[in-house]
Amino acid sequence: MGKTLDGFYKNQSVIYKYFLYIVSAALIVFFFPKGGKFKYEFQKGKPWQYENLYAPIDFTIKKTDEEIAEEQQAIRDNEVVYYSFDDQIFQDVLSDFEKRLRNTKDQGNLTSNQYNRFFAIGSELLDQVYENGVFPSIPTGGTVALVKDNQAQTLGSIFVRDVQKAETFIEAKINDQNFGVGSGILYQALTEVLRPNVLLNEELTQKALQEELSQISITRGEVSQGALIIAKGEVVESQNLKMLTSLKEEFESELWKGDNFYYIMFGYAVLVALVLMMLFLFLKKYRPEIYANNNKVTFIFFNVILMVFVTTLVVKTNEAYVYVVPLCILPLILKNFFDARLGLFVHVLTILILGFVVPNSFEYIFLQIIAGIVTILTVSELYKRANLFVSVGQITLIYIVGYFAFHIIHEGNISGIEWMTFGIFLLNGMITLFAMPLIYLYEKIFKLVSDVSLLELSDTNSKLLKELANKAPGTFHHSLQVANLAEAAANEIRANAMLVRVGALYHDIGKMNRPTYFTENQTTNANPHDDMPPKESAKIIIDHVIEGIEMARKNKIPDRVIDFIRTHHGTTLVYYFYKKQQEMDETAKDSDFRYPGPIPFSKETAILMMSDAVEAASKSLKEPTYPVIDNFVEKIVQGQIAANQFLNANITFKEIETVKKVLKKKLTNIYHLRVEYPE
Repeated sequence: MGKTLDGFYKNQSVIYKYFLYIVSAALIVFFFPKGGKFKYEFQKGKPWQYENLYAPIDFTIKKTDEEIAEEQQAIRDNEVVYYSFDDQIFQDVLSDFEKRLRNTKDQGNLTSNQYNRFFAIGSELLDQVYENGVFPSIPTGGTVALVKDNQAQTLGSIFVRDVQKAETFIEAKINDQNFGVGSGILYQALTEVLRPNVLLNEELTQKALQEELSQISITRGEVSQGALIIAKGEVVESQNLKMLTSLKEEFESELWKGDNFYYIMFGYAVLVALVLMMLFLFLKKYRPEIYANNNKVTFIFFNVILMVFVTTLVVKTNEAYVYVVPLCILPLILKNFFDARLGLFVHVLTILILGFVVPNSFEYIFLQIIAGIVTILTVSELYKRANLFVSVGQITLIYIVGYFAFHIIHEGNISGIEWMTFGIFLLNGMITLFAMPLIYLYEKIFKLVSDVSLLELSDTNSKLLKELANKAPGTFHHSLQVANLAEAAANEIRANAMLVRVGALYHDIGKMNRPTYFTENQTTNANPHDDMPPKESAKIIIDHVIEGIEMARKNKIPDRVIDFIRTHHGTTLVYYFYKKQQEMDETAKDSDFRYPGPIPFSKETAILMMSDAVEAASKSLKEPTYPVIDNFVEKIVQGQIAANQFLNANITFKEIETVKKVLKKKLTNIYHLRVEYPE
């Protein structure tokens, strides 16, 4: 049991990677849309590149969404609008008309004969007016149907009247009969009682419309098994395109049923596992420092899974918006935290995974890879806000130009371009700008360092650097000089100049605890080391590394910067006090006078070690000249090489020579050396 636990603890990093690998593959396959994959790729306007295709099964030719939408719109344009007839209103109108005539008679304006005659004529006119009902307003569009006595009767537009048309009809009929003075009385009595007796029956109208819509057929024919669908070399268009699309949908829907489900899941799992394995192998072979850091590996896999999840979610919701997903955020963020090559490699692998689920996979993969390359080539110095906007603009332009070219290839002309797609690309660009706050969020969650954080740390007005300037001004000035030297050297060999500069600014913060024990902070001739044993003095000098690490952690300085504090002296010897101790005791151990290390393990930390040693020792130069500076730099750097300080750093001899040239040039400028003219 104990051996098992020991083995687990020793291999927990590898076990975690296996766990991450399995979980990532399972999650990605789980996110995939549940549907099979048609084994043929085809596009409108392109020749069929496979052998003659015969129908493997009986299937129906399905209408396109556009065709179904057109039929639905035609039904809506010609829908039957149902109105209900209210017979009681007609009875009320007739009663009101009789009352008005009777009042007029009682007032002496009508005789009994006129009353009887007007009532008979008015009743007949009202019968004619209300035969087809009086509508609140004239219906526009569609067909009007009047429901009367539980029967629906379709009315032509000539029979549909509102109150105004009814008044016009009554006026024309009265004028035809010429009642003389009584015409006005009759007209007024009739028009004052008119009111609508037909009401819109929304429930019946909607029910009828839905019934009509439900009867629309989604197919337009059937293909029998064995029938030729398309011949080799034939262009995919019109009828054969519809048949191919229908066969694809039928095939994918049927493929995912029954036992096929498990086979498809297994196939997807194998392919996804292969892609993720390539990522692990790349990290192990070319980025071993990242592979060894489980936090960074988790960060990379998290971003891949996040992009797959968001893209598959959009595909399931509405695949037309698949380009809204800002996939270029992935290489942008990975380049910011790691390097361009890793960013592009992960981006391409993610696109290969998404190629299983997106529509028009070739177009998608092509556009996304080109956009990813543009992202890698254009995004630099992300801490400069303008650079991100320029890069996003170029990425958006690539999407638009690529889509435009594909449309011309498929259609043969520029007509029919979906301008909404351009809007989708613009939206993609706007969302890509969200990379900045996302980088900040990732820094806090995964404890990573970006160029934006490095820029903040390089501010000499920050709390820690201000404290260093106040407590140890000599050390602060030394750090500034080292930062300038190291940054120039890093730029020359294309290392991370911003990281080197920040590391140089903080590498000696441990000297703040006892500043007067370091030469650069001694303003008088009194040296506290004169009254101390060499071994104790060496311990104080060596301890500034340990104290600097503790101080940096207390102030939440990132580990990536603390590495410079830890390695800037490597495992070198505090030579002065070691020699002094040897004069007193020949058996002195050099281990008591050696820095604990580790030695530099990157180009950046190696550059800082060289720059720090050269700048500190240059203060001892009495009369610096070109040969003196040249020999001086050579001696210091060669001594570090001889002490095996750069064995773990991925820096070449050629790059070390370049760094030495930069240091010599910078020291020459610092000491203002001029060319000696001949006498």
